[in-house]
Amino acid sequence: MLLFTSACTQQKQFASANIPNDSSGYSYGPASFDGIGKFYFGREISFVMGAAGSDWLERDERDQEENSSLAVQKMPLNSHSIVADIGAGTGYYSFKIAERVPQGKVYAVDIQNEMLLMAAERKKMLGDTVVELIKSTDQSVNLPLNSIDLAIMVDVYHELEFPKEILQSLFASLKPTGKLLLLEYRGEDPTIPIKPLHKTTVDQLNKEMQSNGFKLQMRGDFLPIQHFLVYEKK
Repeated sequence: MLLFTSACTQQKQFASANIPNDSSGYSYGPASFDGIGKFYFGREISFVMGAAGSDWLERDERDQEENSSLAVQKMPLNSHSIVADIGAGTGYYSFKIAERVPQGKVYAVDIQNEMLLMAAERKKMLGDTVVELIKSTDQSVNLPLNSIDLAIMVDVYHELEFPKEILQSLFASLKPTGKLLLLEYRGEDPTIPIKPLHKTTVDQLNKEMQSNGFKLQMRGDFLPIQHFLVYEKK
């Protein structure tokens, strides 16, 4: 039984899309604790949280700590929206979003087979017909071109080993009016009890997004410990 699919054949060479070219932005140096020694515009990339952290993603107190229900409520969606949850993990957000897009689709995209298997079990348990599981690579989201209304990354972006390539892949997959939503722990606030490399600032994110053809459309400051940043194509 095929539990998750790859839409790789649907996404052609995204270099042929109208994606801005820029220098790589990558540099390398000694790795800090929890970092990989690779930097993007001066920000060190953190290690990816593995499947062993799945319990933390599904912790009972997560909604209270992060107000994920409000985050989903504030997303620019309608009942027919096509959504891509990049780094979906166990599908914590994917299945919540599915309730808002009953006539649409949610692509739950992840690079880890173990996470996708957990999401597949949840999909079966819920009897879900909206969420489709997609296996990505470290440089492509493996989604069809010009098909996505909203792509989200929840506490994921800072872990991307190839942020430039993933952003360009997303750029190609988004419709002309498509949006990219980043939820990231606020790096400006030292009181938030999250490892430093797992937090980011708005200034840093804007720099990285702008170099890949995105501009900030909306900044929401209503979540307890995370940024809510909506980007659109420039």
